[in-house]
Amino acid sequence: MRRLTYFVATTLDGFIASPDSDHSMFIEGEDHGAWTLEHMPETVPTAYRPLVPGLSDTPNRRFDTVLMGRGTYERGLRDGVTSPYSHLRQYVMSTSLDGTDDPAVGLVSEDPSAFVRTLKKEEGLDLWLCGGGKLAAALRDEIDEVIVKINPVVIGSGVPLFDSDYSPQRYRVVSGRVFTSGVTVVTYAKPD
Repeated sequence: MRRLTYFVATTLDGFIASPDSDHSMFIEGEDHGAWTLEHMPETVPTAYRPLVPGLSDTPNRRFDTVLMGRGTYERGLRDGVTSPYSHLRQYVMSTSLDGTDDPAVGLVSEDPSAFVRTLKKEEGLDLWLCGGGKLAAALRDEIDEVIVKINPVVIGSGVPLFDSDYSPQRYRVVSGRVFTSGVTVVTYAKPD
């Protein structure tokens, strides 16, 4: 069965974006970027793939589908990007959007957990949840793995990693690595 992985950058205080969905506070590239290229090259947005020699020809290694919430998708739209991951199957999950700006991006307005359970039964690579916090909270029971790129910055407020009411859920640490850039990548999984 396919797995759902929430792979996302976060601040030390647990935010995945600023209050207006900006990501400029995160450290890009450097040594943790090389790690991402090696392990999950398909998480690099389509617009940046030609900038990395050979990346456009690199097959997807872990994921063939990306899920994003409305705020994550609209952030790209503000930058003129209508299909942020054209090398993956793309879905925006929202009950308030009427449609997407690109036919390659599917809109899911039904129960996100039921949709993910259906996707998990399909053949293929794993599913990547790239954001946002409300969608992560809605899919919390379906998330099998959380990989966070913890950036050495505190922003005080913004979009939380999981935007939900208080409800503790434990995970076990699978691996962790501190990079020279100051970014720490930690992988967590649901307990067996």
